[in-house]
Amino acid sequence: MSNTFGQLFKVTSFGESHGVAIGCVVDGCPAGLDFDLEFIQSELDRRRPGQSSIVSQRKESDTVQVLSGVFEGRTTGTPIAFLIPNEDQRSADYDHLATAFRPSHADYSWQAKFGHRDYRGGGRSSARETATRVAAGALAKLLLRTQGIEIQAFVSQVGHLELEKNYTELDLSLTETNDVRCPDPALAEKMISLIKEIRKEGDTIGGVVTGVVRGCPTGLGAPVFDKLQADLGKAMLSINAVKGFEYGSGFAGVKMRGSEHNDLFTDQSHKLQVTSHESPVANHQSPITNLPAVALAKEGHPLTTTNHSGGIQGGISNGMDIYFRVAFKPVATIMRDQETLNAEGETVTLQGKGRHDPCVVPRAVPIVEAMAALVLADHILRAKVNRI
Repeated sequence: MSNTFGQLFKVTSFGESHGVAIGCVVDGCPAGLDFDLEFIQSELDRRRPGQSSIVSQRKESDTVQVLSGVFEGRTTGTPIAFLIPNEDQRSADYDHLATAFRPSHADYSWQAKFGHRDYRGGGRSSARETATRVAAGALAKLLLRTQGIEIQAFVSQVGHLELEKNYTELDLSLTETNDVRCPDPALAEKMISLIKEIRKEGDTIGGVVTGVVRGCPTGLGAPVFDKLQADLGKAMLSINAVKGFEYGSGFAGVKMRGSEHNDLFTDQSHKLQVTSHESPVANHQSPITNLPAVALAKEGHPLTTTNHSGGIQGGISNGMDIYFRVAFKPVATIMRDQETLNAEGETVTLQGKGRHDPCVVPRAVPIVEAMAALVLADHILRAKVNRI
């Protein structure tokens, strides 16, 4: 079982949902980086349960402890160990799952593969593990800031409620002003109402998180198997409940002709042209297709009049904005009775118990950002050793 992500900026996570603690070790972080523990904790606070009425009510402070790798406020170049104690486990809520397999969960597949599983909250397959990714991702963000790279994600869809505004019409500073983390306040209220309605019905609902990377230099990624979008895709698809990943024009691009889809080069005095609302991309409602280019590309690099490529061509960043969408399924645990099978192959009735998110996307926003940061930090270091 592999629990390590990355080649040079490497993260190894450990721990289970109902164990003593969860944590991770980050290896490969350069020495001399200013270490901002307050920022790292603030990122964990964005992901933690119990922060609003529309997420899991498990009460975890997610207070992170730093065990090694930092001295006098800076990284030493040695492994950095993060530890996050588990404070509010209710393992008895899962006793009925000792032999029963929850529909659409990892219970059966883990049992089939390993012959033994921790059924308390899903054990290692629980989304609780993603707290360690956020801690490591926050460290990666600190590294990326030194390179002028910023990452921001936001909720762009819950169920049938989808952002219709173009990215340039959105004020992303509003993302953290509401519980669902949607930068459109009016739509955010509708999303919150829908999640609360679904929760009262004992059901769950899915959604989409959109991510954007600004200030990325050219040259990150590699041809063939180490394409930047391939590593981003692997990172996002490794997150619990993710069912789809697309970047740039994504699936909407199949509706376009090459003459429409090609990103033509221009000089730096030009800005990206806003795609018509009649275009397939606009109809697909990927509002980050048309970002202003001047502030995003590094000085001296050519720009393109559109950005259907999503900032990546040939698997390598081209200096334009990188943007992507991540689709999350409805949470598998619902507060309704369901028929399932137990380990003996018998049909049993399973009652939903425990504390679960009716919709994961509000808490998934910092996780998406963290995984993108880990990919980019790794590629920044790889780029430095691949070129003299």
